Amino acid sequence: MQSKDPKPYILRSLLLQVLRASRMKMFSVKVEEGREGRDGNPSVGPVYRNLLAKNGFPPTDADMCTAWDVFRVSHEKYPGNRMLGWREFNDGKFGPYIWKTYKEVYEEVMHIGSALRASGAEPFVNWRNDPFVTGLSNWNLWIKLPSMDCSNGGPGAVNFIIGHAEIDFVFVQDKKVKELLDPELIVCFTSLTVEEKKKAASIEVKPYSWNEFLHMGKDYPSELSPPQPLNICTIMYTSGTSGDPKGVILTHENIVTCIGGLDLFMDQFEDKMTVDDVYISFLPLAHILDRMIEEYFFHKGASVGYYHGDLNALKDDLMELKPTFLAGVPRVFERIHEGMEVFYSVIKALEELNPRRRAIFHILYKYKLAWLNLGFKQKNASWLADLLAFRKVVKSRLGGRIRLIVSGGAPLSSEVEEFLRVTSCAFVLQGYGLTETCGLTTVGFPDEMSLLGTVGSAFVSSELRLEEVPEMGYDPLGDPPRGEICVRGKTAFAGYYKNPELTRETLIDGWFHTGDIGEMLPNGVVKIIDRKKNLVKLSQGEYVALEYLEKVYCITPIVEDIWVYGDSFKSMLVAVVVPHEENTLRWAHQNGHRGSFSELCSLNQLQDYVRLELKSTAERNKLRGFEHIKGVILEPQQFDAGKDLVTPTLKKKRGILFKCYKGEIDELYKKLSGGRTTSY
Repeated sequence: MQSKDPKPYILRSLLLQVLRASRMKMFSVKVEEGREGRDGNPSVGPVYRNLLAKNGFPPTDADMCTAWDVFRVSHEKYPGNRMLGWREFNDGKFGPYIWKTYKEVYEEVMHIGSALRASGAEPFVNWRNDPFVTGLSNWNLWIKLPSMDCSNGGPGAVNFIIGHAEIDFVFVQDKKVKELLDPELIVCFTSLTVEEKKKAASIEVKPYSWNEFLHMGKDYPSELSPPQPLNICTIMYTSGTSGDPKGVILTHENIVTCIGGLDLFMDQFEDKMTVDDVYISFLPLAHILDRMIEEYFFHKGASVGYYHGDLNALKDDLMELKPTFLAGVPRVFERIHEGMEVFYSVIKALEELNPRRRAIFHILYKYKLAWLNLGFKQKNASWLADLLAFRKVVKSRLGGRIRLIVSGGAPLSSEVEEFLRVTSCAFVLQGYGLTETCGLTTVGFPDEMSLLGTVGSAFVSSELRLEEVPEMGYDPLGDPPRGEICVRGKTAFAGYYKNPELTRETLIDGWFHTGDIGEMLPNGVVKIIDRKKNLVKLSQGEYVALEYLEKVYCITPIVEDIWVYGDSFKSMLVAVVVPHEENTLRWAHQNGHRGSFSELCSLNQLQDYVRLELKSTAERNKLRGFEHIKGVILEPQQFDAGKDLVTPTLKKKRGILFKCYKGEIDELYKKLSGGRTTSY
């Protein structure tokens, strides 16, 4: 049988590429021109809006003025729908998901509100009296409370917040009870021990279990006191990478504006969200990304299932829950790509395939990627590749029903984003936001490969512009336009609680200054390229963006995690590297080394290998010479929140890391400088 001539296919593909390149698709609209700096003020770039807000911001739903309205309306529309799900531990294992309906959750909320009133709490009109705090890592009961969110951080942070916000009522997990100081009343989500009750009584704190507090509310019902749009909804304390937590004030207007904007944004797309959608919540609940996703799911009458508390066993939760929506920070998705045990190893699954099947997988990967790059939608790019490879290797390992994957919190590398877009059989997009912008500053679009490596365009309810950072050489009127990202709109926060000075520093003429450096691309989308605070000037005068370099170096197969360090009195960078354990053991086997992972990390040969691999990554990514890592310290233990080296969202606490490794850094610099002493 004679094969068909491939030329028409090739010509058609080339024609499609030419047409696509000649007609650039725009994702935002310019509503105001930029202006040069004068009289000591920096230059500012043009103001951009989402295309949906070209002629003004769309009005919000008149029936949805507060976060309470969102919940109330959903309770009325979807009383029997599953709302909150969790797993209980019985007979040595976690069982199936147990669910509470919207009606059941509403009733508990009413009882808890009545119990608070019976305990002396006043209606929270403006949060100046009787604030509440929750100290939970991630649990279904948390979402039922009006709260100051402080689950990001250790006992020191929680007690700082209790003092700073003058907290009287605390809702807490049993394991956190002993860490608290002296609020007026504590409600524990499980039964308190006799010892805990005695301790509470000794410092004149009223202790209650959750069930005891619920019964109090049933016995002493009170009238509703609904909030107003400009009342404070939540004071969310950000963990931060240095200093004390900051209390970000979010109003009800902030929350509902965000939800309304998401409604308009989602309505553009063919695939609609339904009441059957399920979100798996495993980010800390005081992470704004998780908070706003849950708020939106509740608005739509959909379901939220909580992981059982162990990220290393998250696979079990995913297989049991079968979620349709997955959201995480870049490090989570990098672990999916690298094959960490947390996400049961997609790459490991590929390695387990025989060489022939692995080769077929890579052929199908390139084939589907080519069609995606030509503009074909995810579901039409290659149904055959999805059927033969990706559904089995990737999608099934995420529960089998994932429809949408969202990354936020920090820029996701293009390599990892491409891998997920091709293999997950789901929509994949990046968003960008901060607690101060209610989680949404920009948002990407599904099925748009031109947005790879970007965080999308301005959100529906906000405006965005870049501002000059002269000390870093970033000019919003240059080519390309670069500068600090500034945001304005009704999703921007009201200020920092009890910190007017910091509020004035960051909120200037209505513009919130994020501290993140962005580049505005010709198609109207933003790419995060730097961070003002994570910049170090080396002794030769070159500026280095440490966070950016960590993102680049972290894709090195031998690297599990990395902290890059530079000093203004030094001309070179060094790094503390946590090696990837499985790849390290493989290297040891291939090179005749024996010992535990910890013992291998002490080998000079492994240090040299890691350094050479980092050099290879630097060259492959065209880093400049001064951005290369000249020396490494190997650390067998993970940087984790338990040691206070990172925040709960895996952002590095650079000051604490430096204190932890100062002695080894001194020795390393001394070695690199030929034995000359160094000072800080």
